[in-house]
Amino acid sequence: MKRILMPVLAGAGLCLAQLTAHAQTFKTHVTKEFTGNINAVAICNLNGDVKVEGYAGNKVLIEIDETITGDDAKGLEDGKKEFKLGFEQKADTVVAYTAYPYDTRPQHHWHNRYNDDGDNHQNYQVKLSYVVKVPNNAALYASTVNDGEIDVKNVYGALRINNVNGGIAIANAKGTTSAHTVNGPVTATYIGLPPGASSYYSVNGELNCTYPGNLSADVEFKSMNGQFFTDFQDAEVMPSKITKSETKNGRGTTYKLNKASDVRFGSGGKTFKFETLNGNIYIKKQK
Repeated sequence: MKRILMPVLAGAGLCLAQLTAHAQTFKTHVTKEFTGNINAVAICNLNGDVKVEGYAGNKVLIEIDETITGDDAKGLEDGKKEFKLGFEQKADTVVAYTAYPYDTRPQHHWHNRYNDDGDNHQNYQVKLSYVVKVPNNAALYASTVNDGEIDVKNVYGALRINNVNGGIAIANAKGTTSAHTVNGPVTATYIGLPPGASSYYSVNGELNCTYPGNLSADVEFKSMNGQFFTDFQDAEVMPSKITKSETKNGRGTTYKLNKASDVRFGSGGKTFKFETLNGNIYIKKQK
């Protein structure tokens, strides 16, 4: 491998319900089905895995394993009574999310649950594991925060994938991609080149992308404690760019210089951005 080193988401069914008194845990399984001309799907989770697979059909099929764990018996009953899933189908878009006690859709507010004494402590926790099938060419938004991985396969539309404490794995993609996490790796393989600017980000994890051999893009990468590797033979290291940002405050104007390293693949063109604090960056050629 050539090595370049630089500082660098119509109907519901409950199929299974189980109460384990000793563990104060309640489990159930939820199924949902949506039909129509669906071009976009959003799966907005908070705790747990999200697995999405594209297929040659026109339905969105959602399976959810739901686990409510109470701090005590009252907490468990509170969780069973209060917790609500949310599902929407508007125009060509399907959204699955948590509706209460918090709203997991982007840019929606958290609902606080207050006890009689005014304490907003939530005395139960909910974990959801999503398994979803979507039409191959749908665009996808998928997110989770804690105790979960995001796994996307055979989805060819634009991808926006966000995690916090877990990894992201994308396989057999074609679309423009934004894949960001904080603690975990990002791995993506493509069977077609993303048509637009794409970005890959992790604070603590490596970034590993595999593209077809006809890759043509300008790659910008940053890694404070990692290195950049590629096995593309036509990778060309470009002169370093320095950009300037301007901030106005009471003390006047402050300028900040940002330095990024660039590598051109093929004849260049669209921009792919890779950034990690602690991890290496790999761009590989599909075999």
